[in-house]
Amino acid sequence: MATRSRRTLFAALLAASVAGPVTGAARPGAVPAPTPAPVPPLTATTPAVLAARYAASRTQIRAAEQTAERHGHRWRAARLREMADPARTFLSFDGRDGGRTAEVFGELSHAERIAVLVPGADINLDTYGLLHGGSLRLRAALDDRSAVIAWLGYATPASVSLQALTPSGARRAAPALRAFVREIRAARPGTRISLLCHSYGSVVCGRAAPGLDVADIVLFGSPGAGVTEAAQLRTRARVWAGRTSGDWVGGLPHALIELPFATVGLGADPLWPAFGARIFAAGGGGHSDYLAAGSTALANIARIVSGRAGDDA
Repeated sequence: MATRSRRTLFAALLAASVAGPVTGAARPGAVPAPTPAPVPPLTATTPAVLAARYAASRTQIRAAEQTAERHGHRWRAARLREMADPARTFLSFDGRDGGRTAEVFGELSHAERIAVLVPGADINLDTYGLLHGGSLRLRAALDDRSAVIAWLGYATPASVSLQALTPSGARRAAPALRAFVREIRAARPGTRISLLCHSYGSVVCGRAAPGLDVADIVLFGSPGAGVTEAAQLRTRARVWAGRTSGDWVGGLPHALIELPFATVGLGADPLWPAFGARIFAAGGGGHSDYLAAGSTALANIARIVSGRAGDDA
């Protein structure tokens, strides 16, 4: 009974610590955008098929840009103009509710290795440059037979919010991630696919992992994966975990507490020995520095994606 009481008190205090700052906070999802035209599943990755898919997404981005401009959202419109650059390639785009995108870095038509990068809190169309920059640097660290896909396929929570303390948003996002990976797998059979999961994206990956046909699941800057040990992910993939020395996530309490009205906490620390992940060196830096140019974390994540990392990465 005492243990249960302590856990309940911990959950209440944790919730109270963020309840104040998020009161009245506005979400980027308030920016209007048109409903995108439906696109058929990606069944092949020939240059012609991909060119048509990229062109369709560019049309949707430009429509969203015009809508944002018309409603006075100039920052969003400027970001969308950048995304509409003909040199950039998106498999999908939906500007509603903060944005849903899947941007390709590299030549998907002949990629032998694909890294699907799943972002964490506070990434949306207004802050997409953070995800874009990290994806570019990761692609540069890989060889020409590799591609990176930045998958912004869910409404990410705000870092300081009740939503960021529970796996409920990840449960809602996981089916979309599973469907996307399966679509890529069907279009590129035999390709080595790795899930790279940053911050709250680790929880999304954890919920999507069971039975998913991927080679690696890489958790970095992770507050947890929604489980108490890697075996509960029910995956044949190699599970990796790393954390930079200056990442504030390391100081968070790690727990998963089932309350009558909600589940609070994001699971065990993936770096704990009992969790059972392979640990890779991430070096120095903070929570947003894993894909920084020249970083230890970037080099080791690239090794994992390339299939060159052993258990002592």
